[in-house]
Amino acid sequence: MERIGGRRTYEGRVVNIHEDEFRYADGSTSVREVVVHPGAVAMIAHDERVLYLVRQPREAVGEDRLLELPAGKLDVQGESPLEAAKRELAEEIGKRATEWRELKRFYTSPGFTTEQVWLFLATDLSDVEAEPDADERIEVVEVPLEDLDGAIEDCVDAESLIGLLMLRDMRRTGDA
Repeated sequence: MERIGGRRTYEGRVVNIHEDEFRYADGSTSVREVVVHPGAVAMIAHDERVLYLVRQPREAVGEDRLLELPAGKLDVQGESPLEAAKRELAEEIGKRATEWRELKRFYTSPGFTTEQVWLFLATDLSDVEAEPDADERIEVVEVPLEDLDGAIEDCVDAESLIGLLMLRDMRRTGDA
């Protein structure tokens, strides 16, 4: 498949929308609307006893207090996913981690958006001053690791579910 043309139809603060034309191996073409997103990071942060999650409003889906992993956009020019993860962990939950491991990179919904998420495991935590963005309403949630299955049950956010299910598997194999 080859992108043979396109145009930006919308430019926003978080995303842009393109109408792109593609040619396929059989010579046929199609036009697709593509939501262009800078990418994001999500962190599984725990200290062997407690898993740190957040609750925050997600207006697009009408949720007042959606349970999620700490996460954020890759919105600082030149910042690597790991650097963004470190910044977001401090901003959202007031923690820093000494140990970082990239676990997975995945597309959130490749049928219409370019968004990729880098998922990190963050351990050996210590406190730092939390500095949430002025427009964020974040509640830090401490979940005992023994209640990981309860957190999975309460979670409906895809990237968080991927992370929580990976954490459960890693704990079963002794890799977390």
